[in-house]
Amino acid sequence: MPHLDGSAQLTAALDAASRDWRVFPLIPGDKRPAVSDWETRATTDPDRITRAWSVAAFNVGIATGPSGLVVIDLDKPKHPGDTPPAAWAEHGATDGADVLAVLCERHGQPFPADTYTVRTWSGGTHLYFAAPEGETLRNTAGDSARGLGWKVDTRAWGGLVVGAGSTFAGHPYEVTHHGPVAPLPDWLAELLRPPRCPRRHPSRSPSPAGDGTPPSSAPRSTGKCSGSPTPARTSTTTASTSPPSPSDSSSPEAS
Repeated sequence: MPHLDGSAQLTAALDAASRDWRVFPLIPGDKRPAVSDWETRATTDPDRITRAWSVAAFNVGIATGPSGLVVIDLDKPKHPGDTPPAAWAEHGATDGADVLAVLCERHGQPFPADTYTVRTWSGGTHLYFAAPEGETLRNTAGDSARGLGWKVDTRAWGGLVVGAGSTFAGHPYEVTHHGPVAPLPDWLAELLRPPRCPRRHPSRSPSPAGDGTPPSSAPRSTGKCSGSPTPARTSTTTASTSPPSPSDSSSPEAS
């Protein structure tokens, strides 16, 4: 059974903070925040971290956006019926790592394994990358519109990951590669960027309908535009150890 007196979690939180990652308490043995406004209250201050983790054996939450991170979460199937869609199954993919390997092959790129890596409680993998400078990348999920594919999620601004030294369902999160955090590969950054806003052309003639609607061939925006400035990294404010509010349970954590 993993050590749960708080010392291991405190050591892990301080180690993450030493890497300039903003940390905050998660409910002991859980993936949900133990504080509200966790993204803005996450901190690297060792004194505040020590005080917070002296209260209980909190799991370690890392606010990915303020920490300058993009974490790729390669998940495992949750149950026997959790099978890949045909588009991935035909390539032999059985989990998130296989899906990322297929993407690497498609783009003629090596598998991005040479970076700080954590094995999750379920046997999945968290690959940590440094976010591109001056960009605001957001979370993605699986096969969604901007997602990388089945069982592959990403956590950036608005997201969190459970850090090494934490436990869930009696299983630990453990570092499997202690190397430095590599920059997010350009080809992955391109896949994760939101769509660009179409430029307006005031002089463009109206459509044949005469209602001013752009022709059907004009590009449309399907989400937030890229190129927006990166939010300022949050200050090292203290992380309160007050009980979680009901809204904390919906935090966008990685598996």
